Amino acid sequence: MKKLVIEVSDELRQAWPQFRGAAVFASVKNSAYSEALWKRIEEYTALYRAKYTTDSIKEMPAIQATRLAYKQCGKDPSRYRPSSEALCRRLLRGIPLYQIDTLVDLINLASIYSGHSIGGFDLDKIEGEKLVLGIGKAGEPYEGIGRGKLNIEGMPVYRDEVGGVGTPTSDNERTKITSETHHLLTIMNAYSGEEGLDDSVQYLVDLLKEFAEAESVEVIRFE
Repeated sequence: MKKLVIEVSDELRQAWPQFRGAAVFASVKNSAYSEALWKRIEEYTALYRAKYTTDSIKEMPAIQATRLAYKQCGKDPSRYRPSSEALCRRLLRGIPLYQIDTLVDLINLASIYSGHSIGGFDLDKIEGEKLVLGIGKAGEPYEGIGRGKLNIEGMPVYRDEVGGVGTPTSDNERTKITSETHHLLTIMNAYSGEEGLDDSVQYLVDLLKEFAEAESVEVIRFE
């Protein structure tokens, strides 16, 4: 399985020094649909709707911190919502989650559980041996999954040697997960810092093992 170095750029670190990241590498088996996973999602959805409202999620530390980081980097988080907030709002408006495939579906569940935006990538599609988290530039080309061209100026962005592959709002079409994905990279972006991160990463790893037959799992922390 491919090895990657993941770094945080000085510009991002200066803009938001609280950031902590956790990358999970794994060999996986994707599937179009998992009945057992969706039962888990539906159970968690019921609990989540009983606990939160669309107003109260703004105060969740992980979501609040991501919104503040967007503003600090130069992006309006209400116009370009981080994916974790968008998923949570969808649930609380009574709308079911999108059903994409097992890997994407479980990553979405882990994102709701943690409040962190989680990037999901086909590791074999990443170019080069390094990802760097920086801030998007004016006019920088980026094609969000299902969104077309996305204006990532002022948005945190991971770049490989070709260009951007992931932001908290949307990952890139170029490196997206498909039915043919066998080597997975997920990145949990903790703009709120260290608190609760270990638990959230373990929750994601457990989902990968239970529903995607994950093997050779490796977790790398970075900041």
